Amino acid sequence: MHFAQKNIIRIGCVLAVGSLLPLAYAQSKKESTTAAKNDPVINDAASLIDNGRNIFRYETYGDQAFWGDALQLHQAIQGSQFGGVGPGVSPKTALALGLKVDSDALPPQVLAKLRHGQIDLDDVGVTLALLKNDAVVGVKGLFNSDGSLKSVGLTCAVCHSTVNDSVAPGVGQRLDGWANHDLNAGAIIGASPNLTPIRNLLQIVYSSITDDQIRAVLNSWGPCKFDAQLLFDGKAFRPDGGPAATLIPNAFGLLGHNQHTWTGGWGTVTYWNALVAVLEMGGKGTFNDARLDDTNHWPIAATARFGHVSVQNPDDDQVTPKLPALQYYQLSLLAPKPAGGSDFNAAAAERGKALFVGKANCASCHVSPIWTEPGHNEHSPSEMKIDSFQADRSPAGAYRTMNLAGLYIRERGLFMKPENKGRFYHDGRFHTLLDVVNSYNGRFSLGLTAQESQDLVEYLKSL
Repeated sequence: MHFAQKNIIRIGCVLAVGSLLPLAYAQSKKESTTAAKNDPVINDAASLIDNGRNIFRYETYGDQAFWGDALQLHQAIQGSQFGGVGPGVSPKTALALGLKVDSDALPPQVLAKLRHGQIDLDDVGVTLALLKNDAVVGVKGLFNSDGSLKSVGLTCAVCHSTVNDSVAPGVGQRLDGWANHDLNAGAIIGASPNLTPIRNLLQIVYSSITDDQIRAVLNSWGPCKFDAQLLFDGKAFRPDGGPAATLIPNAFGLLGHNQHTWTGGWGTVTYWNALVAVLEMGGKGTFNDARLDDTNHWPIAATARFGHVSVQNPDDDQVTPKLPALQYYQLSLLAPKPAGGSDFNAAAAERGKALFVGKANCASCHVSPIWTEPGHNEHSPSEMKIDSFQADRSPAGAYRTMNLAGLYIRERGLFMKPENKGRFYHDGRFHTLLDVVNSYNGRFSLGLTAQESQDLVEYLKSL
């Protein structure tokens, strides 16, 4: 056989094999997809995520016994017109308090009327109808047979979900994991007709405290803030007179992290879920942490035995069985991705990236791609060169290196009222990302120029 003939044969074989490659790839992909569908690990994961989503959005853990039966919040919602007390909460009032409406839960005819301004947003009856449709994000209404509101409970979504405003401001599709930057939790709690359960706890450290004083503390928080330690240590204000509450954090982008809260020592998201569900929301479940027995650190929690809460019958525990799926879902919530041009300046961000890993040294703590330290991700106040007030309220006396993903949301003020945009750090002390960079530039003598600081901001917005 001649050399040319051999080459022709070889070329023919190569072309034949090449033509089969797409078919082979398609077959391999089909087999892989089929195998994935039959993989029990993948199937279990999908089931857990789906279950966790429902828990995150709709599960009250039985906390209606606290918010409704004890605080009587449902009576303030329905108002005297529907058998409650006061004027009631209209949709307009609810939206002003930062509550959101899930448009996917509304019937098409209601959506059409809403878009054309044909819904009376001053009608408390509309609020009750929204609750019956599970359309108020994070608020679960329980109704009597005659249609009156029997009680009300809260879910994880009330703080850690918002909507995309696709129908109207405050009305749209859910964005799970996005902190609700408009939510005025303090004002909502303060509207409860019966603050006795809260007053009884605060009287452990303030024997003569009144309901008016409690409401003054709650109303000092403002939008997107909540003080999870108030009923542990009774510290209502910082030494400078500012509110002790911290910003509600995002619940996305937590995968691969050690600590998950603003301050150190509280543990990962599943620990915090148990603590919040039982101690903050008033759900019926079990929670154990003997560290809370420290009367010097947490006098209220120690006296009330918050570190030793349990239900007599394990079958009555409405929290613990939900923790695995809830954790799985929360850790599956990836941070949203910003778009170059609309969310950040790509050229400036590229320059800022070099500063992030170089001159500014941000990458020494905020390690790509999880944007916190792999492993132990806490720092003392002295390391951070800031005050220790909030850190001192935690078990570790430290601040956590927070996730940087999704910072562009607050910087741009996406899906929030204009007055609530920005605010960074645990207590929102910095109004813009440039304020954050300038503070680090001064505290750590980074020597960044004005242009370099702005470039670094653009990179932070790109994460």
